[in-house]
Amino acid sequence: MLKFRKLGSQGLEVSELGLGCMGMSQWYGATDDRESIATVHRALELGYTLFDTAEAYGPYDNEVLLGEALKDRREQAVIATKFGFPMKLKDGTTAEADSRPSHIVEVVEASLKRLGTDYIDVLYQHRVDPTVPIEEVVGAMSELVEQGKVRYLGLCEAGTNTVRRAHAVHPLSVVQSEFSVWERNLEDDVLPVLRELGIGLVGFCPLGRGFLTGGVLRAEDYPQDDFRHHDPRLQGANYDQNTAIADTVREIAQARGLTPAQLAIAWALHQGEDIVPIPGTKRRTYLEENTVAAGVKLDAETLAAIDTMVRPGQVAGPRYNERMMAYIDR
Repeated sequence: MLKFRKLGSQGLEVSELGLGCMGMSQWYGATDDRESIATVHRALELGYTLFDTAEAYGPYDNEVLLGEALKDRREQAVIATKFGFPMKLKDGTTAEADSRPSHIVEVVEASLKRLGTDYIDVLYQHRVDPTVPIEEVVGAMSELVEQGKVRYLGLCEAGTNTVRRAHAVHPLSVVQSEFSVWERNLEDDVLPVLRELGIGLVGFCPLGRGFLTGGVLRAEDYPQDDFRHHDPRLQGANYDQNTAIADTVREIAQARGLTPAQLAIAWALHQGEDIVPIPGTKRRTYLEENTVAAGVKLDAETLAAIDTMVRPGQVAGPRYNERMMAYIDR
């Protein structure tokens, strides 16, 4: 069974690994709701409590799916969802990021209905909205806490200045950002500020969108509607350079009797008790493989080997295309 970690100073306590649910509804190939629900149920059996979703996943479908999976199991789960991400709707139109206080209230009411619950454990602003002062955003979020509709607050991909300003309005429990053995952009500035303020980190994509497992194809080999088709790190010469990094991770893992996924997740867990990785999967087999990482103890030699052979800044290409990188508050 998984152990628990405390995030922030407001009382949020979750399993040391969470489950990222986005891929159950979009971006990573064909969906299978039955297997996805079975994966959520298996996660509960293994001691997972943190389940990560968002209105943008689907859009909307993922919250519905998670709500169905957690029916009659709500008390076992910590549900984290998000608002304020640009979304391509099913009618082909695009809904831009919108963090106006009035819209936040509307979004939360809709999320509650889709999730089939009367409260959200963790509410994130999915991306910082430059058109709305963060003080107004967090002010509206804090009113939802006062009303009992939300328990804890967080931001996603927020920079240090935004985090400080937000935290001054209402304490943040968590900040969510991409964090993995090959995406370590938080180490120099964001992570120190989170620790100064007593805010936990939820790290998504600890497997580098699957690249660190060694099973990812070139971008052009994926269909247009697969996220990986547009991933700069899987394109051209970037793919070749990054494959060498994935090979290094695999070699280190094999030498210690681990899969690459287990090594990558274990590395993330070893970066601090205030960090909770949320590897995403829609299959029980991968969930069970990932969970083994929680029991892996990496010695100083292994951690040093990873730091030496997979250096920050070594990865080729940005983690998103130019349009998506513009939404990162750095």
